[in-house]
Amino acid sequence: MHKGRMEAFSDGVLAIVITIMVLELKPPHGADLDTLRGQVPTILSYVLSFVFVAIYWNNHHHLLQAARHVNGAVLWANMHLLFWLSLTPMVTAWMGDSHFAPLPVALYGVVLLMSGVAYFVLSRILIGLHGEGSALAKAIGGDGKGLASLALYAAAIALASVDPRWSCAIYVLVAILWLVPDRRIERQLQEP
Repeated sequence: MHKGRMEAFSDGVLAIVITIMVLELKPPHGADLDTLRGQVPTILSYVLSFVFVAIYWNNHHHLLQAARHVNGAVLWANMHLLFWLSLTPMVTAWMGDSHFAPLPVALYGVVLLMSGVAYFVLSRILIGLHGEGSALAKAIGGDGKGLASLALYAAAIALASVDPRWSCAIYVLVAILWLVPDRRIERQLQEP
């Protein structure tokens, strides 16, 4: 199967996820900084989630650039990823509205963890489809950064009941790790 429809659908879903998140941002009911100060948790939650969705969109794009075709297993693995990413607006709003209370922060981590697991599964199914000697398999390798991210998410979920600030710091750390562009797939595709 061609991958074009899957790419277009995924792009549309992620655009809707971002749109829903931004629609959750309500304008302050006042014209001074004190009014805005009460919305800082909501804004911080939005920024963090926007960065995560952007990271997934970029990595998904690179992943599919290296894929030549897809099959039914890939389509379902992609839907699994989109399911978890579609929950981002809800946990983002809850975390911001609760001013980073332990349970919403932990649930935010669950969505991040499951999105990471779903992305890992998608990449492994694509590698299985294209073969261990494919450019995709060579580019992704053992995916140490992805597995480390999953471990950090799990730690952040556990820490949320102790101190949600530690959890949020871990979420930011993982985002920073992924903001550095991952050039593995680009390099692999440029090789003759």
